[in-house]
Amino acid sequence: MSSRSVAVYVSEQTCPRCGARRAADQTYCVDCGLRLPVAVGALAAWRRGWVRRFGWYPGDWVWTALLAGVVAAAGAAVAVRYGHQHRTAAAATTYVAPAPKLAAPAAAHGSNGRVVWPQQLDAWTVVLASTPAPAGRKGASAFAAHAARDGLPQVGVLESNAFGTLHPGYFVVFSGVYGAAGDAQAALETVRARGFGGAYVQRVAA
Repeated sequence: MSSRSVAVYVSEQTCPRCGARRAADQTYCVDCGLRLPVAVGALAAWRRGWVRRFGWYPGDWVWTALLAGVVAAAGAAVAVRYGHQHRTAAAATTYVAPAPKLAAPAAAHGSNGRVVWPQQLDAWTVVLASTPAPAGRKGASAFAAHAARDGLPQVGVLESNAFGTLHPGYFVVFSGVYGAAGDAQAALETVRARGFGGAYVQRVAA
């Protein structure tokens, strides 16, 4: 299965914050309480079509922001014309609704309980630490176990040589598999708040 097919298949199956499974008509995550992005209707169909064509999705917030920009521009044009004709000041307020997040791709769990990165998937994650490969995998696995005990979601270890977007020669400890950079960036705040101050967002692709 291609990375685009995997992304489409799992994009609306899990909670973007904690990785818990969700139903298509589910509004809130039963594990962490996050308000979930819609998985049915025209917007969800548009999202799936976009991922199939381009292999990524900028987030539902883009369309809200674009619509708000169009409305604001139209309002400004009307205000200028009205002011010119009547010499009065006009003011307009535009409300932008909170942007729903793109659901995170699901990742399989290995025999040791650690998350296994989906094969050929192009997605985003939060990198917790990197250890040189010559030092062995043991240290990275121990760090991943520590992160999992601290409650971080979808913790696993990557061999950086297998991914073109990662610097070769390292074992990379990660948390979360996200379909959009914005979702990973939002998760980064929680990760750092739990004591992983050196964490950062990283795209992972073969």
